[in-house]
Amino acid sequence: MATLLHDAVMNPAEVVKQRMQMYNSPHRSALSCIRTVWRTEGLGAFYRSYTTQLTMNIPFQSIHFITYEFLQEQVNPHRGYNPWSHIISGGLAGALAAAATTPLDVCKTLLNTQENMALSLANISGRLSGMANAFRMVYQLNGLPGYFKGIQARIVYQMPSTAISWSVYEFFKYFLTKHKLENRTPY
Repeated sequence: MATLLHDAVMNPAEVVKQRMQMYNSPHRSALSCIRTVWRTEGLGAFYRSYTTQLTMNIPFQSIHFITYEFLQEQVNPHRGYNPWSHIISGGLAGALAAAATTPLDVCKTLLNTQENMALSLANISGRLSGMANAFRMVYQLNGLPGYFKGIQARIVYQMPSTAISWSVYEFFKYFLTKHKLENRTPY
């Protein structure tokens, strides 16, 4: 449920970010981008990649959490507060999840940006919609390697992000649990 709500809010933000990052983007501010997309493409443009986003985030989170827990069992079997084990496990879990879901991210980016050059190379006039169409188009333009464009950047982005997230989470869990135990009154 958290992923459904998160993506419902963040998908429009991702569309704006990606449209502004495109080469020769006509948008000079986020507000300008929102107005232009709303006026020319409507509300649906902000959610064109929503199902792809969910299809990517659910496996990403599953792989991420399962890998983190598995690695913690290997490097921190007693599950004590060990910052290095949380950083290493978190970073590796994020890297694996990012690598495994890169094909979905490539398709999501194509749906969000509606990259004119790609659309014209594939002889598509109008808008590209749907994950299946995005998968076909990526394959048509770049073959199997096309699904892994940007994989290194995605891993480099996710590793520190997930390492930091897990280490902060584990620190506060340790701090709050320790504080709670110290303040407990004996029976």
